[in-house]
Amino acid sequence: MKIKTGDKVKVISGHYKGTVAEVKAVSPKTNRVIVEGVNMMKKSLKPSQMNPEGGVVEMEAPINASNVMHYDEKAKVAGKVGYKLEDGKKVRYNKKSGNVIKEAK
Repeated sequence: MKIKTGDKVKVISGHYKGTVAEVKAVSPKTNRVIVEGVNMMKKSLKPSQMNPEGGVVEMEAPINASNVMHYDEKAKVAGKVGYKLEDGKKVRYNKKSGNVIKEAK
């Protein structure tokens, strides 16, 4: 999977199409990503020791990784992610803009 946690992505299909946000979590086995503020759902929680009041919590649900593209903030363009060698190291880059993607931590 070429999308990593911390990447800025643009949603390219679905109800949230056009939204630019950060990836919170990645699940390569199911090919899904959780994007901040995208695909919001409500979940009912029972009261527990950690959450004594319980109630309804709004949270992000995962979406398919094919519905997002890496977003280059410098060039303001979304594009596919490719790999190339630079100074003997394998780096990711945005194919549309040609800019190298810095690893988010």
